[in-house]
Amino acid sequence: MSFLSRDLGIDLGTSNVVIYAEGKGIVLREPSVVAVDKNTGKVLKVGADARNMLGRTPGNVVAMRPLREGVISDFEMTERMLTEFIRKVVRYAFIKPRVIISVPSGITSIEERAVIQTGMAAGTRRVYLTEEPLAAALGANLNFAGPDGHMVVDIGGGTTDVGVLTMNGLANSSSIKVAGDSFDEAIVKYVRKKMGVNIGLTTAEEIKISVGCVYERPEPIVTQAKGRDFKTGLAKDFTITSADVFEALKRASRQITDEILSVLEQTSPELVADIARNGIALTGGAAQIWGMDKLISERTGMNCTLADDADSCVAYGCGKSLKWINRLQEGPIHIARRRLLKE
Repeated sequence: MSFLSRDLGIDLGTSNVVIYAEGKGIVLREPSVVAVDKNTGKVLKVGADARNMLGRTPGNVVAMRPLREGVISDFEMTERMLTEFIRKVVRYAFIKPRVIISVPSGITSIEERAVIQTGMAAGTRRVYLTEEPLAAALGANLNFAGPDGHMVVDIGGGTTDVGVLTMNGLANSSSIKVAGDSFDEAIVKYVRKKMGVNIGLTTAEEIKISVGCVYERPEPIVTQAKGRDFKTGLAKDFTITSADVFEALKRASRQITDEILSVLEQTSPELVADIARNGIALTGGAAQIWGMDKLISERTGMNCTLADDADSCVAYGCGKSLKWINRLQEGPIHIARRRLLKE
């Protein structure tokens, strides 16, 4: 590391951006939200300040998430957001930093190039990519340097990434666009259908955090929330229980466990035997919802453990990868093409 600049590891997530600085650890954690004035094009707020404006802005201001389902949906806004975040972290550096950015294992070559171009435009001198399952496994302190097989399931905001690791690499991986945001949307639909109340995604997330579960709780818990009555258009208080949320999230949680089973089916018997012995590591912010580890254990018949500081594992993994930054491949790593060659 040069004393003039610090290399950075960036978890460019759909819900949050987490930045790890070499020698310092995690130095920034902000929501992936930008507030912009539509008339002038000026960015007003980014991160937590912009998140508080979601659904509460006047006509000329829009608060938006520039990343959807794990990839960039608005190139310009992502660039501006990332520029602000990097500027906060390396405010006084004389040399632009090199960065390692995590990407979903289901990313296409075009989406890879978009991430690289955004990173370069945001004020870096080199951009390297790493797959999220690989970064999550490093952050969860899995030892996959030898021929022993390990599995990691990273459930973020936009995507769920499943990876089988051995010999310092991914033997098999998969990514689906079902994760924390899908849970929020499922709660919104359930509340509207069953209770006749419209709520926003922010309220749905609060419900998910307070009483959310994907496995039946031994004792149901209850929370109060407020929304807009579907018939009258007026504010309405309502009560929702953990059993309601469990019902709402059944389909999305089943899709995640089905994908894990699909990856296991495509994995060699020797590695599956290793995974059965070593267990499954669970990382990501949405993995912390109550009962996810129990559900995966029940469906796979294997021990599943939630990693320490699960929502920071990918960022820590990117940070650990900085040790090998001089040996990493610059530019697109063509994840999609590599997967096709395996098939």
